[in-house]
Amino acid sequence: MGQKVGIPQGLLFFDYYPLWKEFFSELGAEIVLSSKTNKDILDRGVSTCVDEACLPVKVFHGHVCDLKDRVDYLFIPKFISIYKKEFICPKFLGLPEMIKNSIKDLPPIIDIHIDLRKSKINIVNSIIKGGKYFTPSLIKISSAYNKAFKYYEKYIKLLNQGIIPMDAIKMYNSSITHKTKDNDNKPKIMILGHSYNLYDEHISMNVIKKINNKGINIITPEMIDENKARKYSSKLPKRMFWSFGSKIIGSAFAIMEEIKLDGIVYVSSFGCGIDSILLDIIERRSRKETIPFTLLTIDEHTGEAGVNTRIEAFIDMIKWRKKNEAHISTHG
Repeated sequence: MGQKVGIPQGLLFFDYYPLWKEFFSELGAEIVLSSKTNKDILDRGVSTCVDEACLPVKVFHGHVCDLKDRVDYLFIPKFISIYKKEFICPKFLGLPEMIKNSIKDLPPIIDIHIDLRKSKINIVNSIIKGGKYFTPSLIKISSAYNKAFKYYEKYIKLLNQGIIPMDAIKMYNSSITHKTKDNDNKPKIMILGHSYNLYDEHISMNVIKKINNKGINIITPEMIDENKARKYSSKLPKRMFWSFGSKIIGSAFAIMEEIKLDGIVYVSSFGCGIDSILLDIIERRSRKETIPFTLLTIDEHTGEAGVNTRIEAFIDMIKWRKKNEAHISTHG
């Protein structure tokens, strides 16, 4: 086998893992994943990361600790921008430096820059830089990326068809290209939040599965086509310069306008500045549309029992409201 590249199962893992996996695999590397988030990874992350960081960043540190002694390289890209004239959260800009300064005895880090705010030419240079760790051939690097991007497009199609990332990652390399149609008679709840909060089953305390098991159809931002989400987010009075914020708001507005939605659950990390803005915008719109809204705020001290109680109470209220023809307002 080739050299081992470690990919932590945190932060943007659920957004881009198939792309990264295929790219490095095509260049002959062996991909090694950290364990799924668990209490040990969380505790190690909290102990190595600065106190001021948000929960997902602390968890990411724990994933790096889990990987560092088992691989030849760690893949920790520096994300600056993934869309023209937009940025992503500052926590991603300094992530490689945070890791290097917080955790000792690390293997070499592949810390390519992802910056599309001005043009796409920068991504070409980053791809070449990442590929040269494994081959000097620009032809091989280009071919590996083109093949990887085709796999990635297939993965995105699975997400748009309503398959959550945890399941899509398992099947993106298979022949499955559709999803069984949901029962339209079931209540529909949109679960909003950043992908690293929603799909990490330990961080979110498996909120998606818990709600789905209550006989609810689930909709998440990743199920909405990116162009549609951007179309709706562009209706804001001022442009949203945070790419993930634009995605969350746009997908929420699209669903609220296009289908009959029974409720919205927002999963947020404690102290997330971007979420504080998104929450206000989406809750105001939900009030206008008389759609029940609830917030689940999570950090390293959040107890699962409290989350379960909140979920059960919210779903009971929605089911009661759905049966009540008067549709009494749920906003007090």
